[in-house]
Amino acid sequence: MDINIVEQLADLLIAKGLTAIEAEQDGLRVRVEKTGQTVSVHSAVSAPSQEVPFRTDAPQPAVEEPVRSDLLEVASPLVGVVYLAPSPESESYVSQGDRVKRGQVLCIVEAMKMLNEIASPVDGIVEEICVENEAVVDYGACLFRLKEV
Repeated sequence: MDINIVEQLADLLIAKGLTAIEAEQDGLRVRVEKTGQTVSVHSAVSAPSQEVPFRTDAPQPAVEEPVRSDLLEVASPLVGVVYLAPSPESESYVSQGDRVKRGQVLCIVEAMKMLNEIASPVDGIVEEICVENEAVVDYGACLFRLKEV
């Protein structure tokens, strides 16, 4: 596997704030994990794991604005891939500014080939969509911020 791909995985891991990311190419599987100030690279071949120093020249996430206390965060109940629309050709389930009803589907999180619908816990307005389509999310990651009405 090309070392540039491993570096891109490490950069993506840092930029998205993930704790782990895995990729497979030509039968070789590589898993990149972040623990503290170290990024570990594990491969599925017999080579030993190696520690790579945390890259300080990698793009750092933007400073986040403080979250408004009147907004309800809809968190991911599991680790998986977020789909904001039912299919690539379809429109998104919701857009910023949309009014939603309690129980209305906001997105899907795919985990282990299972599609899990994420529904609105309240009647409200979508104030912010916190993820991009097809992004990998961790458990508890903010998916949406809703203003309850």
